[in-house]
Amino acid sequence: MTEDELVGVKERPACYATTEGFAMGTVFVEQRESTPAAFEALIQAIHQSQATAVVLPSMLHFAVLGAPLAVKLTFERATGAQVFVATPLDATP
Repeated sequence: MTEDELVGVKERPACYATTEGFAMGTVFVEQRESTPAAFEALIQAIHQSQATAVVLPSMLHFAVLGAPLAVKLTFERATGAQVFVATPLDATP
């Protein structure tokens, strides 16, 4: 992913959060060489801040961990945070 692509990926959740009335917090970006460090940091941050929502650029961001819908449901049960998707699966480029 290029820097320009990364900017776009970060902008989608920020726009979604603003539109939906969420306060945007930390953006976690997974690095190929340290997967799933960012995901683990996200879970820790949710527990520490008691966040109730997480916005993903697309469901494909869960794919590295398994079947996206299954990961989403497990994530929501484990953290208590609801997952929102800024880009529906069928609209992902």
